[in-house]
Amino acid sequence: MTGRIVEGVGGLYTVRVEENGEIKKIACRAKGVFRHEGISPLVGDIVSVDLSAGEDNAVIGEIFERENSLIRPPMANLDCVFVAMAAAKPMPMLDMTDKLIAILEHNDIEPVIVIGKGELDPGRAEEIREIYEKAGYRAFVLSCQTGEGVGEIREFISSRRGIMAMAGASGVGKSTLLNRLFPTLELSTGGVSRKTERGRHTTRAVTLYDLGDGLFFADTPGFSMLDFERFDFFDVEDLPLAFKEINERIGECKYTKCTHLREDGCAIVEAVKRGEISKSRHDSYVSLYEILKNKHKWDK
Repeated sequence: MTGRIVEGVGGLYTVRVEENGEIKKIACRAKGVFRHEGISPLVGDIVSVDLSAGEDNAVIGEIFERENSLIRPPMANLDCVFVAMAAAKPMPMLDMTDKLIAILEHNDIEPVIVIGKGELDPGRAEEIREIYEKAGYRAFVLSCQTGEGVGEIREFISSRRGIMAMAGASGVGKSTLLNRLFPTLELSTGGVSRKTERGRHTTRAVTLYDLGDGLFFADTPGFSMLDFERFDFFDVEDLPLAFKEINERIGECKYTKCTHLREDGCAIVEAVKRGEISKSRHDSYVSLYEILKNKHKWDK
């Protein structure tokens, strides 16, 4: 049988299959050959399920070709990711947000920006929205307390198909928002430590929910960092392409081998000075460039 992985925990996978118009979920383990090949099934994968030893001993026999895949959140075949942050508590980390957006861009996955807890700092929420709208992204400010923006996001989601996910740091309100959008999910939610202003991890694994009409939505575990030094998300040559507003201006610089850091005649640097590109976005670009330029291909 062929189906889609909708959950994976500790080497056990739940595969959603359709048989004679009926949808059911089968618990599977992966064939050992995947371990030897260094491949792990991911939530979102289309797979074949071998039932020759009975449904209680079902195994994933094949992973079909992926459109894309991510290390964090660990998913495959994504169409759109809502990049979530909070206006306050925890303090928004724009550098980490920009890292995640760059990874999504590199994998041809549409990023959509969600600024939650807008009631805590409305001014800061609007500043962040302006940064990402200027960069060319759809950005929403919302409050699950007041309901601001929730209807707008719900309408956006209902017009889409494919696999969507909510991703971002711990404690920014991802599960709370999904509960507000889709009350039947009844996801567990947590809070933010007063001492550290860090979120408590309430989502332990990626779970893909079937919302009908060809739309799937995933809640994903929060994270505290995206380590470009340890993981190979992409190379330094790919970096300008991963920043939408920089990619649009490639070719306008004075020098063909411009790094877009601080060179005279750089169209990107001039756009930052004119306020056409947000300084925080360029700072993130420079920070990532410094990390990636020192990574050698033979270290991989």
